[in-house]
Amino acid sequence: MIRNLDRNLRPRERMSSVTPQATTSATADRIRAMLESAFSPLSIAVLDDSARHAGHAGARSGGHFRVTLVAHSFAGRPPLERHRMVYEALAPLMGHGIHALNIRATAPHGAERPAS
Repeated sequence: MIRNLDRNLRPRERMSSVTPQATTSATADRIRAMLESAFSPLSIAVLDDSARHAGHAGARSGGHFRVTLVAHSFAGRPPLERHRMVYEALAPLMGHGIHALNIRATAPHGAERPAS
């Protein structure tokens, strides 16, 4: 029984590891470029997490990405506003390259809250 299960999974793994990788890496590069242009971040990381979601029905409209960035633009802003800023910067790709986005947007250490 284990052999049958393993045999059934292999074709899906092959399909998901071939096609999405080529298209989503270009999208990751576009995400990085758009965020760099919008925020001039001190640090940025864009991870294409699409392979973990292969076969997900919504994945047809784009990939799954994790974005971590540190920028002065986020200083003094609550997390919800930071996320809205990132979504606004990436609006052209939402649903047309990006299906899901995991965001971690922070200000540089010590700049989280405005000085009182």
